[in-house]
Amino acid sequence: MQLINALKLGASCSLIALILLSLVWETVLAPLKPGGSLLMLKAVPLLLPLFGILRGKRYTYQWACMFILFYFTEGVVRAWSDNGLSAQLAMLEVMLSVIFFFCAIYYARHTRTMHDEKQT
Repeated sequence: MQLINALKLGASCSLIALILLSLVWETVLAPLKPGGSLLMLKAVPLLLPLFGILRGKRYTYQWACMFILFYFTEGVVRAWSDNGLSAQLAMLEVMLSVIFFFCAIYYARHTRTMHDEKQT
Protein backbone atom coordinates (compact mmCIF):
# COMPACT_ATOMS: atom_id res chain seq x y z
CA MET A 1 0.00 0.00 0.00
CA GLN A 2 2.90 2.35 0.73
CA LEU A 3 4.33 1.75 -2.76
CA ILE A 4 0.95 2.50 -4.36
CA ASN A 5 0.68 5.77 -2.43
CA ALA A 6 4.22 6.73 -3.46
CA LEU A 7 3.45 5.99 -7.12
CA LYS A 8 0.22 8.00 -6.92
CA LEU A 9 2.11 10.91 -5.34
CA GLY A 10 4.86 10.73 -7.98
CA ALA A 11 2.36 10.69 -10.84
CA SER A 12 0.30 13.52 -9.35
CA CYS A 13 3.29 15.75 -8.62
CA SER A 14 4.93 15.18 -11.99
CA LEU A 15 1.65 15.88 -13.84
CA ILE A 16 1.03 19.10 -11.92
CA ALA A 17 4.66 20.14 -12.44
CA LEU A 18 4.31 19.45 -16.18
CA ILE A 19 1.18 21.63 -16.34
CA LEU A 20 2.94 24.47 -14.54
CA LEU A 21 6.08 24.05 -16.65
CA SER A 22 4.05 24.26 -19.86
CA LEU A 23 2.37 27.46 -18.77
CA VAL A 24 5.45 29.22 -17.40
CA TRP A 25 7.70 28.09 -20.25
CA GLU A 26 5.46 29.38 -23.02
CA THR A 27 4.36 32.61 -21.31
CA VAL A 28 7.31 33.90 -19.25
CA LEU A 29 10.57 31.96 -19.34
CA ALA A 30 11.22 31.17 -23.01
CA PRO A 31 8.21 31.81 -25.25
CA LEU A 32 8.58 31.43 -29.00
CA LYS A 33 7.38 35.02 -29.44
CA PRO A 34 7.91 37.91 -27.02
CA GLY A 35 4.89 38.29 -24.77
CA GLY A 36 4.00 34.60 -24.90
CA SER A 37 2.74 32.19 -27.49
CA LEU A 38 -0.28 30.03 -28.06
CA LEU A 39 1.86 27.00 -27.22
CA MET A 40 0.82 27.65 -23.62
CA LEU A 41 -2.42 25.91 -24.64
CA LYS A 42 -0.51 22.62 -24.65
CA ALA A 43 -1.16 22.61 -20.89
CA VAL A 44 -4.93 22.29 -21.42
CA PRO A 45 -4.95 18.61 -22.49
CA LEU A 46 -2.94 17.79 -19.36
CA LEU A 47 -5.97 18.84 -17.33
CA LEU A 48 -8.01 15.93 -18.78
CA PRO A 49 -6.37 13.19 -16.70
CA LEU A 50 -5.63 15.40 -13.67
CA PHE A 51 -8.69 14.63 -11.54
CA GLY A 52 -8.60 10.91 -12.31
CA ILE A 53 -4.91 10.80 -11.37
CA LEU A 54 -5.52 12.70 -8.13
CA ARG A 55 -8.38 10.33 -7.25
CA GLY A 56 -6.38 7.20 -8.07
CA LYS A 57 -8.60 5.99 -10.92
CA ARG A 58 -6.80 3.00 -12.43
CA TYR A 59 -8.33 3.48 -15.89
CA THR A 60 -7.06 7.08 -16.03
CA TYR A 61 -3.57 5.89 -15.16
CA GLN A 62 -3.76 3.36 -17.99
CA TRP A 63 -4.70 5.76 -20.79
CA ALA A 64 -2.62 8.63 -19.44
CA CYS A 65 0.50 6.47 -19.90
CA MET A 66 0.03 6.65 -23.64
CA PHE A 67 -1.20 10.23 -23.60
CA ILE A 68 1.94 11.53 -21.86
CA LEU A 69 4.15 10.22 -24.66
CA PHE A 70 3.15 13.24 -26.78
CA TYR A 71 4.80 15.49 -24.20
CA PHE A 72 7.85 13.25 -24.05
CA THR A 73 8.17 13.48 -27.83
CA GLU A 74 7.75 17.24 -27.86
CA GLY A 75 10.38 17.57 -25.15
CA VAL A 76 12.88 15.42 -27.03
CA VAL A 77 12.35 17.34 -30.28
CA ARG A 78 12.65 20.74 -28.61
CA ALA A 79 15.67 19.70 -26.53
CA TRP A 80 17.35 18.72 -29.78
CA SER A 81 16.31 21.74 -31.84
CA ASP A 82 16.02 24.65 -29.37
CA ASN A 83 18.88 26.55 -27.75
CA GLY A 84 19.57 27.92 -24.29
CA LEU A 85 16.89 28.01 -21.66
CA SER A 86 14.25 26.55 -23.98
CA ALA A 87 16.38 23.42 -24.51
CA GLN A 88 16.86 23.07 -20.75
CA LEU A 89 13.12 23.41 -20.15
CA ALA A 90 12.54 20.79 -22.82
CA MET A 91 14.83 18.39 -20.94
CA LEU A 92 12.82 19.09 -17.79
CA GLU A 93 9.66 18.27 -19.77
CA VAL A 94 11.24 14.97 -20.83
CA MET A 95 12.22 14.17 -17.25
CA LEU A 96 8.75 14.97 -15.86
CA SER A 97 7.00 12.95 -18.56
CA VAL A 98 9.28 9.96 -17.90
CA ILE A 99 8.61 10.17 -14.15
CA PHE A 100 4.88 10.37 -14.80
CA PHE A 101 4.99 7.48 -17.28
CA PHE A 102 6.80 5.11 -14.92
CA CYS A 103 4.73 6.08 -11.87
CA ALA A 104 1.50 5.67 -13.83
CA ILE A 105 2.43 2.38 -15.47
CA TYR A 106 3.56 0.83 -12.18
CA TYR A 107 0.52 2.22 -10.35
CA ALA A 108 -1.74 0.55 -12.91
CA ARG A 109 0.25 -2.67 -12.62
CA HIS A 110 0.25 -2.80 -8.83
CA THR A 111 -3.42 -1.89 -8.48
CA ARG A 112 -4.42 -4.58 -10.99
CA THR A 113 -4.35 -7.26 -8.30
CA MET A 114 -6.45 -5.10 -5.96
CA HIS A 115 -8.89 -4.38 -8.79
CA ASP A 116 -9.12 -8.08 -9.74
CA GLU A 117 -9.75 -9.09 -6.12
CA LYS A 118 -12.65 -6.64 -5.83
CA GLN A 119 -14.37 -8.17 -8.88
CA THR A 120 -14.33 -11.73 -7.52
